[in-house]
Amino acid sequence: MISRNRSMCIRIQMVCMALLFLCPLSALGMGDSESCATKYPVVLAHGMGASAEILGIMDYWGGLDGVLEDEGAEVYVTSVNGMDSTADKAEAFKIQFMEILAVSGKDKANIIGHSHGTIYTRYAVSNLGLGNQVASHTSIAGPHQGTAIADVVVGLVPDSLEWLVGDTMDFIYAFLFGDTDPDSVQNAYDLTRDYMANTFNPNTPNIGGIYYQSWAGKIKTMAVNARNWYFLGTWPILLAYEGANDGLVSVDSAKWGVFRGVEDAAWYSAGCDHLNIVGMPLGVTPGFDRDGFYIDLVSELKDMEF
Repeated sequence: MISRNRSMCIRIQMVCMALLFLCPLSALGMGDSESCATKYPVVLAHGMGASAEILGIMDYWGGLDGVLEDEGAEVYVTSVNGMDSTADKAEAFKIQFMEILAVSGKDKANIIGHSHGTIYTRYAVSNLGLGNQVASHTSIAGPHQGTAIADVVVGLVPDSLEWLVGDTMDFIYAFLFGDTDPDSVQNAYDLTRDYMANTFNPNTPNIGGIYYQSWAGKIKTMAVNARNWYFLGTWPILLAYEGANDGLVSVDSAKWGVFRGVEDAAWYSAGCDHLNIVGMPLGVTPGFDRDGFYIDLVSELKDMEF
């Protein structure tokens, strides 16, 4: 009996050790510092084609909110339609943002957006009256000058077929992703280079008193068997039209406010693409520590008294 109990204890210990090695440290709540205890809460805004919880299964931010909270931050995650106009996404974001301020009891918050999340939040700040409620705006791989990929998508679809393509995409996003009255066609037009440069940016100026900063990602090489194979079709197009890019957004387009630099991971890696920079798809990019990157980012906001 004693031998059998001892054997059972050993098995339990082995299972526990296996789980320990299989689980990411961030999931175990290993942080114990106050390095990210900013004066104002942090609000995360996701990009195009997704929601905070993709298909109700995959966490867009890969547990980043928990990582930052373990380091003392107060973090909130917003979710808007995956495919919709910038203006409509901004309206939805504003409602959630104001609720966050009410819940937190703070009069301001720090926004961190990724991809289109950097654009519709800028719209909300500049055009929907959030200017006085935002301390800082951080842009991660945001298409501030538009993207040639949107130009190509819009150009490939004949005007006579836009309704069909748009309705099909809208059905998919409403049925599978839970979007409410999405507008896929307008989403594409709103990210074209001409619209961003000549309409959006002139009518969406930065607001004084808000600290704006930005980062870009960069793919260095591309191959069918590379980790970033899913951008095999878009990376070369952007490379030809706009130069260095992360697969969806060029380095030049990602620059807004104080440009902090380019994340391109280890020298031996294929780079840090548009998804890697937020921890997708698998959360491991050689030479790029996703958790460390955002912890440092928010720690700097704390040091700046934001």
